[in-house]
Amino acid sequence: QVQVVESGGGLVQPGGSLRLSCTASGSMFGTYNMAWYRQTPGKQRELVGLITSGGSTVYTDSVKGRFTISRDNANNMVYLQMNSLKPEDTAVYYCNAKIQLLGFWGQGTQVTVSS
Repeated sequence: QVQVVESGGGLVQPGGSLRLSCTASGSMFGTYNMAWYRQTPGKQRELVGLITSGGSTVYTDSVKGRFTISRDNANNMVYLQMNSLKPEDTAVYYCNAKIQLLGFWGQGTQVTVSS
């Protein structure tokens, strides 16, 4: 069982920045593909972006150029840097560790973009 824990959510004004952090347990963290998802009430959870074990990244169109995913394998960490935040980015953000055919979720962290 892999434990995944997110942190760093909060309230930020439109145009502001926030960095989310995620840690996943296991000595093989460097082999995990890691993803960030978000969900708003009444909607399906959507993929924000992911970073492969090799460091390649993919983003959904709505966050391209504003969000950046990075990882620190030495410390079992993955980050989501969010810049130029918009009210529509308000959601619960979830980290997901993808290990072969399995996915392990964190509990989520709330991000609210509002003036």
